[in-house]
Amino acid sequence: MDVILETYDYLRPGGIVMIPIILTSLWMWALIIERLFYLRRMRHRDISLKEAVEILQGKDISSLSDGLMARIVIRFIKEKVGQRDLDRNIINQCAMKERPLLRRYLAAITVLAAVAPLLGLLGTVTGMITTFNVISIFGTGNARAMAGGISEALITTQSGLLVAIPGLFMSNFLARRFAWLENSLDELAMTLRRYV
Repeated sequence: MDVILETYDYLRPGGIVMIPIILTSLWMWALIIERLFYLRRMRHRDISLKEAVEILQGKDISSLSDGLMARIVIRFIKEKVGQRDLDRNIINQCAMKERPLLRRYLAAITVLAAVAPLLGLLGTVTGMITTFNVISIFGTGNARAMAGGISEALITTQSGLLVAIPGLFMSNFLARRFAWLENSLDELAMTLRRYV
């Protein structure tokens, strides 16, 4: 409970701009966590290329996991028609259906991470306006009155950067991981086309 109160006391001088910064952070991290769980599910206990070929040649599919390659092989087995050219197109189609799911929310995460420092900059501007208003009323002799505006400016800038830096890092990390999965997807599709 003390940590929450201390955090509130620290962020309170940031003013109203802290609300969208906090909401942006929560939304961005909810999407990042969802993508991390999805990535884990797609990679955890997935089948290898060798197992995919064995399944295509008649191995039992009842014990397959929910990994990326397993999903494509199962979908292909359900949709195949027995004609070589048509089945090759079905493999491509099965792989293409997974692509949008891999890149889902990555653009939103990047945008939210890029918006956070802009919100921090907005807080900087509002804090400086507050400081200049105090100076115009009291002059430069009242340092305590000016400190509120300067505090607002610095806390919002710092908070915006603290949201943006890990957000951009995680966006890049997820993009690289999902690009690797897309390469695995292409490799699987090429391998399966050879055995159809």
